[in-house]
Amino acid sequence: MVAVGTVIWLASELMFFAALFAAYFNLRNHTTAMAAEGQQTMWQWGSAHFMQDWFGIQLPWFSIINTTILVLSSVTCQVGVMRAENGFVSRTGGLLNVAKWGMREWYVLTFAMGSFFIGGQAFEYYQLVSEGFLLGTNAYTSAFYLATGFHGLHVLGGLILFLFMLGRTYVARTFTHEQRVHAIVTSYYWHFVDIVWIILFFVIYIIR
Repeated sequence: MVAVGTVIWLASELMFFAALFAAYFNLRNHTTAMAAEGQQTMWQWGSAHFMQDWFGIQLPWFSIINTTILVLSSVTCQVGVMRAENGFVSRTGGLLNVAKWGMREWYVLTFAMGSFFIGGQAFEYYQLVSEGFLLGTNAYTSAFYLATGFHGLHVLGGLILFLFMLGRTYVARTFTHEQRVHAIVTSYYWHFVDIVWIILFFVIYIIR
C-alpha cells in the first residue's frame, strides 16, 4: 500500500513538473519572432551564462559534472535497495571493502552525493546572481529559477527521507519488513528526482 501510494503521489508530482515545462516552452515560443528578426532573445542571453570554456570547448561543464554526480547517486541508491531487499543492513567487512557494504553505507554515499549536488546548485545560483541573472530579470530567469528551485526542494526532501530512514535502522534492533518497504519507496522517490533533473538538464542546458 505504501509503495502504491508513493507511485500515485509521484505521478501527481510529475504533472506539476510538466506544468513548469509547459510554461517554459510557452515563454520560449514567444521569442521566436525576435530570433527571426536577428535580435538576441532572452534564451540566447540566458543560456550564455551557463557556458564555460574548458579545453577550447564551450559547454555547461559545471552543470554536466553536477548532473553526473546526481545520476551516479541513483546507481548507489539502487545498490542500497538491493542490499536492503537481501537483508544486508550494515557492512559485513571493512569500510574499504565496498563489496561488503550494506544498505546503510550505500545510502550514506547517496546522501553525500545528493548533498554535493545541492551545494553545486547553490554555488551556480551564487555565480548567476553575481552576473545579474536574477529571478526578476526577465521571463527566462524566472522560469529557470522556478524549475530548478522546485527541483532542488525535492532533492532536499529526498535527503531528509534518507536521514529518517537511516535513523530508523539505527534505533530499531532488527531490520523489519516496514523498514525494507521504507527503503524501497525512498529509492522510488530518489529515482524520480533524478529522472526529472535529467529532463531539466537537457531542456535548460543542452537544447538550443
